[in-house]
Amino acid sequence: MKTTEDKRFIIEEKSGYNSIIGRLLSMMDYTRMTTLEAVNNLTAKELDYRIDVKGNSIGCLLYHMACVEEVYQIITFEERDPTEKELQKLEVGLNLGDKAHQIIHNKEIEFYREQLNRVREHTLERFREKEDSWLDEVSPFGPNNVANNYFRWFHVFEDELNHRGQIRLIRQHMKRNQEG
Repeated sequence: MKTTEDKRFIIEEKSGYNSIIGRLLSMMDYTRMTTLEAVNNLTAKELDYRIDVKGNSIGCLLYHMACVEEVYQIITFEERDPTEKELQKLEVGLNLGDKAHQIIHNKEIEFYREQLNRVREHTLERFREKEDSWLDEVSPFGPNNVANNYFRWFHVFEDELNHRGQIRLIRQHMKRNQEG
């Protein structure tokens, strides 16, 4: 069996973090790597493409991912709901739709990478401060549920995985349109 130094398929502890948090971050790292691979070398026009001029563009979905992560930083690390000012800043990216497409367009891939990297760097900084037991802390989740921090951060990268699937579908549709 041939082995390499590539550890992309190894979920393991991460230096500088508690054990379980490191494993969670390892999964988040893999998710982000595959998301960025899915959008590698796209032009601004391709990032703005919408199937049948409806739905979300790849660019809007990338922006959404950064906004979701940022709102969960506030909810979990700061243990509070976002302020009105924070919600206004994040609203377009969180809600998506036509309004988001009107605002989030004509951006090169580097704009989205910078957004995603900036937010992730803050996430990594804040996770360094946490013990594994913090993941088990439970608090209200929506009007009728509770969730622990582990679920919340699982949800952050679950959301990214779902939208990465949409990105791949949009790319396939775009490719078929360009060929046909």
